[in-house]
Amino acid sequence: MAFYLVHELKGLTSKNDGRMRIRANTSLPAAAAEDLVQKLLGIPGISKAQANPRVGSLLIFYDGPKSRTRALKLLAANEKLPAMKKLAGKEVTPGPVLGGFFPLIRYFFIRPFLSPTLRLISASISAIPFLLKGLRALFQGRLCVEVLDAAAIASSLYMRDYRTVSMLTLLLGLGDVLADWTKRHSLESLAESLTLNVHTVWRKVNGTEVATPLGKIRRGDKVVVRAGSSIPVDGIVDDGVAVINQSSMTGEPIGVKREAGGAVFAGTVVEEGEIVIKVTNVGDDTRFRQVATFIEESEALKAGIQSRSERLSDIAVPFTFGLAGLVYLLTRNFMRAASVLLVDYSCALKLATPLAVLASMREGTRLGMVIKGGRYLEALNDADTIVFDKTGTLTNASPVVAEVIPTQGHNREEVLRIMACLEEHFPHPVARAVVKRALKENLVHEEEHAQVEYIVAHGVASSLHGKRLLVGSRHYIESDEHVDLSPLSREIAEQAALGRSLLYMAEDGKLAGILAIEDPLREEAVDVIAMLREEGFKRVVMLTGDDERTARAIAQRAGIGEFRAQVLPADKAEIVKELTDQGCKVLMVGDGINDAPALSTALVGIAMIDGTDLAREVANVLLTRPDLHGLIVARRLARSTMRRIQTNFSATLMLNSLFLLGGLFNVLPASTSAVLHNLTTLAISLNAMRPHLSHHETEISYTKV
Repeated sequence: MAFYLVHELKGLTSKNDGRMRIRANTSLPAAAAEDLVQKLLGIPGISKAQANPRVGSLLIFYDGPKSRTRALKLLAANEKLPAMKKLAGKEVTPGPVLGGFFPLIRYFFIRPFLSPTLRLISASISAIPFLLKGLRALFQGRLCVEVLDAAAIASSLYMRDYRTVSMLTLLLGLGDVLADWTKRHSLESLAESLTLNVHTVWRKVNGTEVATPLGKIRRGDKVVVRAGSSIPVDGIVDDGVAVINQSSMTGEPIGVKREAGGAVFAGTVVEEGEIVIKVTNVGDDTRFRQVATFIEESEALKAGIQSRSERLSDIAVPFTFGLAGLVYLLTRNFMRAASVLLVDYSCALKLATPLAVLASMREGTRLGMVIKGGRYLEALNDADTIVFDKTGTLTNASPVVAEVIPTQGHNREEVLRIMACLEEHFPHPVARAVVKRALKENLVHEEEHAQVEYIVAHGVASSLHGKRLLVGSRHYIESDEHVDLSPLSREIAEQAALGRSLLYMAEDGKLAGILAIEDPLREEAVDVIAMLREEGFKRVVMLTGDDERTARAIAQRAGIGEFRAQVLPADKAEIVKELTDQGCKVLMVGDGINDAPALSTALVGIAMIDGTDLAREVANVLLTRPDLHGLIVARRLARSTMRRIQTNFSATLMLNSLFLLGGLFNVLPASTSAVLHNLTTLAISLNAMRPHLSHHETEISYTKV
């Protein structure tokens, strides 16, 4: 086991304090993690220490360089890990990756200069891990590729073919290093994505605001958060009114009103107003951090699923051992039997399958997607149910003015002009949509009105040419200002049925007009939904927090027959689990922080490039173009790749069987069989590297881009 410093922040509240995250290269036993935390907390200057045993992570807050150094030395001494001793110095870098590639350097630049004795020692040492892995699998009753690798290495050692031993261990080891590096890099990036970057908060004590480090905030404390600031804790609003932008958590672009008694969550932002929050959860107990824990657990489970390429290789193992045994029985020649293990079926499979996957991933990058591993190509191929989050995925997550409806006696352009004139003073998304629509229609609105009075989470009030103007929500206009909305009752009902939000304008106590605001579908959404069904998806499901009527209207416009309305952020992963339990192979498409658990729970998760950082990080596939047509290309690419792997597998099995049988019955000389085997391996590898999709297959998908 080794520990590495993956992230550190200094100067949180003073020049000398800081926070560092240290991660082990494996998980930690729960008891050991707790023991480490208690020992760390016993060091003077360590204000806080937390452990996540599942991913081997330690988060340590220190108050000076001495406590930092003592903490690192304690870890090094406690676990007797030399790697930790390097961290005790002033300059610290993240865990080394290049060290894992030392076998490559050793084979090409050191091995040629070694004496025969040293080559024997080097080859034997490098072979031990693979021999042990094969024996462990065999004792567990599994006849898999690890057993075949161990048998081939052991046979080469027996025949004193140390060059072959070195080459085999080199190729096998590089695969493990790359897999470990990819996993570590993903976890480190996830940790960065989940950093709130809030270090000091204003705590209210006996009516006075006191600057306090976030690490010292406890449940029951009261925290003041003003406009423009991130909310660092979960809690209940104790006082004040504010508009909270929850787009990072829910994906919804329009802020929500929160007043006394309303719940707020870490990671969201106060857009307007000021509130006092009574803390219910802080640190790793917040919903923000619970999302991270859920993701880590889901990824750990998903990592245990064998990829299709591994299963295909395992199928060839019994045949290889059977043929080797048959050769020995017929010839009583150990070297000829061993040659079957060295020139075996898995040779081409081990080369061709990774090459096909890498070629596919490279091709995906060119076509506008990042596929984060071969197993996700398999999942893209197998998925039969696709689940969409609505906001930011099927829609643009950017509100626009869909309709301007004046009452009798008022001019449409005048209503829009006046509303834009008032709303331009406020930078929230709806106000920007109104101003943008006025600009689009070339409606000039001079500053003729009196000072604008803003009522947080309600609307605005002003006067123009002696008339009192009100612009805001239905509650503000109808309930607070007692304006009669009956002149447009039919239009209001029609717009609500279309799933649109309404902004009202009153003049001298009478309704002047309404603006219908909507989050429009992406232009390509309808076509893509139809194409996905053609690509073999049996069920298409939409999830949204909207009410039943709004959800139904949007689903109908998109061509989706199945939807779930009023879905809470925490429920999305449960719905994916429910579909999985029904036997569905779920592909989830989302863009918000609250989508991350569902993305991780699904067989494969896909995020759009314009989604939140966390969704992009957690997703297994990232569409780098803001276009849903990428889903079609990803599906076709995955299907073509899996067909190529199947074809290569069949060709490998058939041709190598013919070559081995030809050598067995003296139809082919051994040298000819070896040449044919290597030529077959080369041909299959080249076939794996060919482009998987034709120009026609990709051009169809992007015709509307």
